[in-house]
Amino acid sequence: MDKKNALRVGALAAGTTLMMLLMSSPALALTRDDGDDPGPGLSVVETLGLFVVAPIALFLLIAGLTWVLDRSTDREPTNKNKAATKATAKADAKA
Repeated sequence: MDKKNALRVGALAAGTTLMMLLMSSPALALTRDDGDDPGPGLSVVETLGLFVVAPIALFLLIAGLTWVLDRSTDREPTNKNKAATKATAKADAKA
């Protein structure tokens, strides 16, 4: 990559970042909007359970069900030495 392209890419990245920072509004957590009715906050245990334990448990449940209910037959182990197996089968058939 030559200097012109590197400069162009850098300017584009910097401009995009600057525009995103300028266009995003700050999170005004202390100022309530009309109609806001926040509920009680979550404890640390509830937060970890909801955002860590629950997704992992759901993933394991889906993976386990997929593994148990998989009935495909195309995943049987194949013989790496097919030529030797064919030769042995032909020799057995001649005998």
